Amino acid sequence: MLAMTYRGPYKIRVEEKDRPKIEHPGDAIVRVTLAAICGSDLHLYHGMMPDTRIGHTFGHEFIGVVDEVGPDVRNLKAGDRVMVPFNVFCGSCYFCVRGLYSNCHNVNPNATAVGGIYGYSHTTGGYDGGQAEYVRVPFADVGPTVIPDWMSDDDAVLLTDALPTGYFGAQLGEIVEGDTVVVLGSGPVGLFAAKSAWLMGAGRVIVIDHLDYRLQKAREFAHAETYNFVEVGDVVLKIKRLTDGLGADVVIDAVGAEADGAVLQHIISVKLKLQGGSPVALNWAIDSVRKGGTISVMGAYGPLFSAVKFGDAMNKGLRINTNQCPVKRQWPRLFEHIRNGYLTPSEIVTHRIPLEHIQDGYHLFSNKLDGIIKPLVVPSAA
Repeated sequence: MLAMTYRGPYKIRVEEKDRPKIEHPGDAIVRVTLAAICGSDLHLYHGMMPDTRIGHTFGHEFIGVVDEVGPDVRNLKAGDRVMVPFNVFCGSCYFCVRGLYSNCHNVNPNATAVGGIYGYSHTTGGYDGGQAEYVRVPFADVGPTVIPDWMSDDDAVLLTDALPTGYFGAQLGEIVEGDTVVVLGSGPVGLFAAKSAWLMGAGRVIVIDHLDYRLQKAREFAHAETYNFVEVGDVVLKIKRLTDGLGADVVIDAVGAEADGAVLQHIISVKLKLQGGSPVALNWAIDSVRKGGTISVMGAYGPLFSAVKFGDAMNKGLRINTNQCPVKRQWPRLFEHIRNGYLTPSEIVTHRIPLEHIQDGYHLFSNKLDGIIKPLVVPSAA
């Protein structure tokens, strides 16, 4: 089969790999019909995540058609059109039975830190991802779900990570009716977090970014108030002025480890990799939320970190809620919102990239060219 493979920072190829096989009676093999490139994939592409090995196939957002199932699989059959959450999880451990699928204890040797994720380095279990023609799906009776007939492929693929993660980010904010919510970052997850904040009762939604075309999308798609941090100068001071000097009730960090906004921090973390990521967005969140407020973090960070203003967070009495999204837990409510017309995830899709040209997709997305917001990947076999 054809698959995207990692060859080192900023280096990927499309090459022939062995088609995956059933390795366990509960496995399924899925023929990928549509995948996506996520902003989190760029952290891998840029060499920010540890233990990303040569030959690894990225891609934790994908849908497809079941090609083969193991003898123990009961809920799926060949020919089923399925969506696969980015979490690999067993469904029966201490964490899974509590709905914490992203914290599954049985799918990753590093499970004390993180559960399993498709296509996201050996730090998260080493599972090859869906930027390929075929992918092995473990615990096939637990994770994948048959896509409803009424749902489009473009909407379905965005339900495997981007939309649930944005929605989860708003949930982690514990939004109370009338709250002022600030979202840092207007990539796909930030856009969905801003849109979801309204559904949870926000009275005001503010989005901060430095790319005008993404801020325009935040105004059109999420009906948010927007500010370009390059133009406003001191972001924290701006947010304080917008909130009568108090600060926002909720700040959602939808940026993660490669935040711009401070040249020195960007060089230390992103270029020289002397720490696990740039803490700019996280520190803006700590400084710009009101005392007693809530910070939601679902932007991806590496395991090592420094220069975070944790003392300020403690002294302000902040609640900091974090996690990787337990995707399948979000699906019932999100299915309702899509079917009722409250959310149309595919509205943020801007590019469709053939798998054979995925290098171009990564280049466009990494450098924010051609107005790119969300690129989908189409295998030729699809």
